[in-house]
Amino acid sequence: MHTALDLPPPYTPIALREAGDAFAHACAVAAAQGAGTLVWVRRFDLVECAVVFEPEEVLATARQVLFAGMNAAADALAAIAPPEKPLVLDWPDAIRFDSGLIGGGRLGWPTDCAEGVRPDWLVFGLMLRAALTREPQPGAVPPAALIDEGFEDFEVPDFIASFARHLMVALDEWASVGPQSQPARWRQRGRWRDGDLALALRAPSWLDPATGEPIA
Repeated sequence: MHTALDLPPPYTPIALREAGDAFAHACAVAAAQGAGTLVWVRRFDLVECAVVFEPEEVLATARQVLFAGMNAAADALAAIAPPEKPLVLDWPDAIRFDSGLIGGGRLGWPTDCAEGVRPDWLVFGLMLRAALTREPQPGAVPPAALIDEGFEDFEVPDFIASFARHLMVALDEWASVGPQSQPARWRQRGRWRDGDLALALRAPSWLDPATGEPIA
């Protein structure tokens, strides 16, 4: 397994040990470390990373960066996925491959920031199940994992670097076309439902709070 990230500017990587929490750490250091900070966890069985942004828009608009992160993750997966199996985004934050839940994205922002105020920072976190480390219970259907789904020679650091590059493309599109470009692209792969995005993001739909990993 590779142990380093090959990232272009403006990213600044922070690597955590296996027991680390990339999303929580990124939220904790966002104000001090600033935009481009990318926190990741050194694990072979789980893609876990988080990126810090310093948005120019008010929170209600800037929150749509979730869709930029989801699009980047989907693009990075599509580049190496078996072509015969579908990759689908579920409203607003889950990622499914061949109908199996593999993980998703989440968004953090300052808790005291009002909807009409520009937040000092945002954090997009990504978590995907890369490999199974525990045998399922007898008779149970094993959860979806990338390596078992045909993502051959999958390396977590390589994927995170690919995701980071695709995220730069998504943000360039945001800057040139506008924030609405990202939910529009999400809809091309996603099952959209109208709803309160801020409320939906308070608790990630794909995350098992007991394990801190994607729901099995």
